[in-house]
Amino acid sequence: MSLNLGARLKRIREMSSKSSPAAVYNSATAAHNSAEGAESGGQSGGPGPEWVSLGEGTVQRSRFLDFPQPLPPAFPPALSMLVPDLRRYPGPAGPGNLLFFDLETTGLGGAGTLAFLAAFGRFVSGGALLQVDQYLLLDYPGEPGFIGAVLASIESPLPLGRSALIVSYNGKAFDSQMLRTRCLLNGLPPPEYAHADLLHPARRLWKRLLPSCSQGEIEKRVLGLDREGDIPGSQAPDIWFSFLKNHETGPLLGICDHNLRDIYGLARLFAALAGIAADPLAALELYPYDLESLALHWRSALRHGGEDSTEAAVRALLAEAARRGQYRAARALAVDEEWRRRDPAAALALVAAALADEGLSPELREDFSRRRKRLLRKCGLAGA
Repeated sequence: MSLNLGARLKRIREMSSKSSPAAVYNSATAAHNSAEGAESGGQSGGPGPEWVSLGEGTVQRSRFLDFPQPLPPAFPPALSMLVPDLRRYPGPAGPGNLLFFDLETTGLGGAGTLAFLAAFGRFVSGGALLQVDQYLLLDYPGEPGFIGAVLASIESPLPLGRSALIVSYNGKAFDSQMLRTRCLLNGLPPPEYAHADLLHPARRLWKRLLPSCSQGEIEKRVLGLDREGDIPGSQAPDIWFSFLKNHETGPLLGICDHNLRDIYGLARLFAALAGIAADPLAALELYPYDLESLALHWRSALRHGGEDSTEAAVRALLAEAARRGQYRAARALAVDEEWRRRDPAAALALVAAALADEGLSPELREDFSRRRKRLLRKCGLAGA
């Protein structure tokens, strides 16, 4: 006979009182013979046969996805310049440290919003495979066990004994805050972890090139990933509420597959950023990105004490951007040639090339014109 509402609430309070997230997860797993088992006749109660019950309304599945571009054992040093969050990770980061993280929720925030689906991706088999573990909440009473399973995944030690580096897309502003809120409401200590968010690096590289910097847009336009037939994440709340009401599993499985694709796309995006950091100019052949924005960012980081790149590498980026008619980069390079390298002739050549372009903006044309007059004097060509 199924547990009544009072008994379910009592179990929630008991599970929430445990201080260890892993203890909640283990308690939920051990409770597989309770209400869910009774109601489902011993079946998982999940949306499909590949899902395994963890008890108390939470199910889990694992998928292994081929990964076409294995990452090197050690990340290129310049990656931390492109993704500054990497600098906060204690110790050297590599593919084995990464834990890709994404939530599907019932809304955009507030105490009444909860997460009902979580996914974690990690590289296995030397980086040739991406293992994705998903946890699905089947009903409100199972939330403590669901949260416990999520926290246990985050806190699982890595092979080298280091904690995971969580990687997300806008997860700092949303997913992590959502998880923290639900932990507090369930009486569980929120987790502490190193977190690398890829939203701002992505905006730096693609904001001026794409209609939006949503993960889906970058996957389609930059990574060439096909998400045809994918259910939009915006439909996730309605689909989960509908599942609670009528137990229709088809749309819910669609959202689970959407969540799976999000993790795969997130891993591919990280790999693309690593490739750009390793060899920015060669990467242009694979991933169209805003070279000028990257060059200016690396120049600024280097001038403020960044040691993840060299001045020669930054000059090469600026020079290539200038050659392509990106004149903010040309201006920065002219400044460096004039004041840092003390080569006014080289600076004058850059200024003259920019002024010859009829499409130069009025603001930059005025700047370059003033600069040209000064450089002509420095080169002894004031009457030219």
